[in-house]
Amino acid sequence: MTCRTSTATQTFPPACCRSERDVIRVIGIDPGSRITGYGLLEAGNGQLVYLESGCIRTPNAPLPERLAEIYRSVNTLIVQHRPEALAIEEVFLAKNANSALKLGQARGVAIAAGVANGLPVFEYAARSVKQAIVGSGKAGKDQVAHMVRVLLNLPGLPQADAADALAIAICHVNTSRLDRQKFSRG
Repeated sequence: MTCRTSTATQTFPPACCRSERDVIRVIGIDPGSRITGYGLLEAGNGQLVYLESGCIRTPNAPLPERLAEIYRSVNTLIVQHRPEALAIEEVFLAKNANSALKLGQARGVAIAAGVANGLPVFEYAARSVKQAIVGSGKAGKDQVAHMVRVLLNLPGLPQADAADALAIAICHVNTSRLDRQKFSRG
C-alpha cells in the first residue's frame, strides 16, 4: 500500500527525449521492512525539482508478504515515473541482528525492482547522505528533513522516511555531478 505525501503538477519530457546534460530523474529509497520511504526528483541546469515523495507502509503480515508489497510498490513507482537511476541507503550495523537482516531484505527487493526495470543502482552510507545534505555525518533526522525542505523549496517538512529518501536522491545527484566534473576535466 503506497501512501503518497504529495505530487508536483509539472510535466516533463519522457526519459528517451532528454539528453544526458539536460535533466536526470532519480528515485531515492530509504528501506525498511515496515515503512519504506521514497522520493522522486529531477535535477538539471543546476536545479533540483521535487516531483513526489511518500512512504510504502507494509501490512501487518509475515515478512515475505511485506517484502512483496515493497517490491510491487517500488516497481509501480518506477513504471509510473520512469527515473533514470535508483539511489538507496546502505545497510548499517544495527544492535539487533534480526532487524539488520530484515532491513537488508527490504533493500534487496527495492534493488531488485530497480534492476528488473533496467535502472542503475547507487548505494550511499547514511553518514555520507547526512554529510551531503547537512554538512555533518552526525546530523539528526530533524536536521536532514529541514535541509531537504530548504533545498527542494517545499512548503512543509516531508514525512521522516520520505525526507530521508529525498536526501538520498539529492546525495546521488550531487555525487554524480561531482563525478561528471572530475571526469570531464581529464
